[in-house]
Amino acid sequence: MGRRAQKGAARAGAGQVSAIDWERVGAELDDFGCAVIPGLLTPGECAAYLASYANASLFRSRIVMERHGFGRGEYQYFAYPLPAPLARLRTALYPPLAQIGNRWQRALGQDERFPATHADYLARCHAAGQLRPTPLLLKYGALDYNCLHQDLYGELVFPLQVAVLLSRPGADFTGGEFVLTEQRPRMQSRAEVVPLEQGDAVVFPVHHRPVNGTRGVYRVNMRHGVSRIRSGNRYTLGVIFHDAA
Repeated sequence: MGRRAQKGAARAGAGQVSAIDWERVGAELDDFGCAVIPGLLTPGECAAYLASYANASLFRSRIVMERHGFGRGEYQYFAYPLPAPLARLRTALYPPLAQIGNRWQRALGQDERFPATHADYLARCHAAGQLRPTPLLLKYGALDYNCLHQDLYGELVFPLQVAVLLSRPGADFTGGEFVLTEQRPRMQSRAEVVPLEQGDAVVFPVHHRPVNGTRGVYRVNMRHGVSRIRSGNRYTLGVIFHDAA
């Protein structure tokens, strides 16, 4: 990203985050295990992130999924320091998500609470030896897919993450739906397919969430992935809030 694009994206991202209806997001996460934030990034911001995929200096590692049995496609983890728009977006998204995460912790009877700022949470991660940044860009081509998985990188795990679709469905690619599954105790698994447009973000659990049942609150296990790309190329920005060991 150029310097002017970075500054513009950072201002727009911060403003858009403050305008989000977080009460709705929290309610949909409670009810369905995911929530869509329409237009979190503008088309120009999406294009800037997409173009940055070719800039190897921005990234700490590149993963080819097929080599590890993760699916087909590839992704790159950003290096520190993160690009300014990404750092500010991650920082701005964290506080309202931490409030939801803390509510979930109380519901599940967990003692751990997440601090109010992302800087304080990263300090906790780094003190535990989780030092490597986890935001990433994912690239899929025709016939690529992402197996159902959880993004766990160490002992400390923030309960929510965000994925932003950077490409235009129907124009840049076809297929490639975001898929979320919920493994319920003593019940069959439930699937959720989330339609997204360019710039839309989906918020979803990293590994589990609380659900109200007839006998009280219980924990359900969550996994996410991407279905097969039918044609074209699909790019996604992933914003994960805990760092990796």
